[in-house]
Amino acid sequence: MKLTILQEQLKRGLNIIERASAKSFSLPILNNVLIKTEKNFLNLISTDLELAIRWCSFAKIEEGGEVVTPINIFSNFIKLLPNKKVLLEKRDNFLIIESENIKNQIKIFPPEDFPIIPQIPKEDYIEIETKSFCEGLSQVVDVATPSQTRPEISGVYFSLQKDGLKITATDSFRLAEKTIFPDKIKKQTGNKEASFILPQKTAKEIVNIFSEDENNIKIYFSPNQVLFEDQIIEIPHPNTQLISRLIEGEYPAYQEIIPKKYQTQVILNKNEFLNQIKIAALFSGKVSEIKFKIIPQKNGLEIFSQNIDLGQHSSFLAGKIKGEPMEITFNHRFLIDGLLNIKTSEVILELNKNDEPAVLKPMADSTYLYVVMPIMVGSSK
Repeated sequence: MKLTILQEQLKRGLNIIERASAKSFSLPILNNVLIKTEKNFLNLISTDLELAIRWCSFAKIEEGGEVVTPINIFSNFIKLLPNKKVLLEKRDNFLIIESENIKNQIKIFPPEDFPIIPQIPKEDYIEIETKSFCEGLSQVVDVATPSQTRPEISGVYFSLQKDGLKITATDSFRLAEKTIFPDKIKKQTGNKEASFILPQKTAKEIVNIFSEDENNIKIYFSPNQVLFEDQIIEIPHPNTQLISRLIEGEYPAYQEIIPKKYQTQVILNKNEFLNQIKIAALFSGKVSEIKFKIIPQKNGLEIFSQNIDLGQHSSFLAGKIKGEPMEITFNHRFLIDGLLNIKTSEVILELNKNDEPAVLKPMADSTYLYVVMPIMVGSSK
């Protein structure tokens, strides 16, 4: 193997594939990167057995081949080189790296020892605007929570239907759902309906890797694996591929818990509401509770919190109220998380009884909703 590539390009690829590299003592081969040529392209591949990333770029290939080398030392060395051409060459049991007046050699290992990366069939896929997809995924991904007893809620649920793609996550106390409508889906082949549960770690890496991409992203899905792929701008060839296992199991029938109507609706300025909750949170109790008293006659709500060691807080926030007066208590952390993922200047809070789910959603935006359970505590005031 012998090739030449710009340091800046190689550095960019290493920043991406490092996200799938595992620090493993039981399987030390996972601490490495597979460097492989393919026609006029250089491929960098890493995996932790659950997630694999392949990055591809143009390179001047003089001699094809593949090597496996420790990712940590290789990446750190490349990142310290000047932004000039870098020569990579396999000689005996070493990878030779040259750039201007710098020359180094790193030990290599047999490529056949590197794990086999799954091949995903490319019959069924959808193509979506990358920014819309990553923004939507970022609005729900943090709601999922690791669970050994209920592994299905450890991931993000994807449901492709005729009316678009729904992305959902829950931790049993709250739920976030983002809908990507068909106008954002640029192409679809194969099955018109499909669903799968993506591990939360994979979902976060998708946001980290693809969120700045101006192109579309393709999602190829199979019963056990899923592939996310973008293209090199100049030609129709994959640039970054992220392959992940899927979580087995049946996702909860979450649609049943989303309230279809409300007794009380409150419309508030998002930033003012968020700030008032953050202030009240400073005086919340052991279960992070803050209490709302909705007063339709005053067109607003009172916010109250109390901590026996610190003191108490109360404030009033004006808004548009429709429906019945109500007192209800929430975990302030859950409310803050929901509000931070709403992009509009006004928010809608829909309530029923003080022990039933509430809905928080953007004003004039039907693509996102956030369901949160109240908490039942003793009277705070």
